[in-house]
Amino acid sequence: MSLVNVHNEWDPLEEIIIGIPDNAQVPLGGKDLFSLEYNEHHESIDQIPSGPYDAKIIEETKEDLAELVKALEGQGIVVRRPKVTDHTKVFSSPHWQSDGEYNYCPRDLILAIGQTIIETPMPLRSRLFETLAYKDLLLEYFQSGAHWISAPKPRLLDDTYIDDLNSTTKINNFEPLFDAANVLRAGNDILYLVSCTGNMMGCEWLRRTLGDEYRVHPMVGVYDGTHVDTTVTLLGPGRVLANPSRINKDNMPDIFKKWEVIWCPEMIDTGCSPSWDYPRASIWSGMNFFMINPNLAVVNQAQVPLIKLLEKHGIDTIPLPLRNTITLSGAFHCVSLDVRRKGTLEDYS
Repeated sequence: MSLVNVHNEWDPLEEIIIGIPDNAQVPLGGKDLFSLEYNEHHESIDQIPSGPYDAKIIEETKEDLAELVKALEGQGIVVRRPKVTDHTKVFSSPHWQSDGEYNYCPRDLILAIGQTIIETPMPLRSRLFETLAYKDLLLEYFQSGAHWISAPKPRLLDDTYIDDLNSTTKINNFEPLFDAANVLRAGNDILYLVSCTGNMMGCEWLRRTLGDEYRVHPMVGVYDGTHVDTTVTLLGPGRVLANPSRINKDNMPDIFKKWEVIWCPEMIDTGCSPSWDYPRASIWSGMNFFMINPNLAVVNQAQVPLIKLLEKHGIDTIPLPLRNTITLSGAFHCVSLDVRRKGTLEDYS
């Protein structure tokens, strides 16, 4: 039986991949990295602070993720990890060269839907080969019966990227591009955030690939930043946590109009490393968490107002530390990839 079986964000969790921070670094500068992450705070590509993160950041994150793994295993959940990678190795295409970033956020690059696992066409050059750290796991999932596909490998040419601060988008629609973290699953309904990490051609590729069994809903004009999981968090059937600074009655996805919408409280700012030049993630990373089941969530222990809100709505929490969320640009949903949950494909619309 396929080890990959996941139809939504909340069914009882059985198996998950948790990332690792080993050798994490800021990649070599390029048009991609500057346009997508650095042009608001830096004047040129040369000012990108390429190089390794402080050893203290790496060690603290290892400790925090070890606590996460222990908590998940205590719930009877199988936890898998990627291989340690040397991200300093430079690689190239015929058009550019880069080195790597990290294996911290498996949610960004691998998308599991049903019994299919998809390697997504990410817009950052540094992450083009990041799935190699997960290759043994992907082979194991394939051998168990899972479907395994990879989106068309993108060219990522310079004219893909738009570094105009006045532009509402940062990537052109020249080829399918999207991070797996632009996508949320709600049974037959798939949410796809159109943003600087996901274009409309990527949405169309996913729609055709999944076929008529699924309805792929592009979320346009909601959030032009990166991923969907700091804007909406799916809590259970018919229940969603929404970011009140981005979601309103005018841009609310249609499928949520019959759902119970819980508005996320103000986030606690967990801060950025003093050795870093600016935060890579917003304070809304505090709502970036995941469900073990519809009644239990793993949440950053610093987000006390959120924890109290969830408990008010009958959702217990496992509060855990993740001290470098904003520095490394990845919270609990980002650092995890659920590949197997109990349950079947259902229609929640």
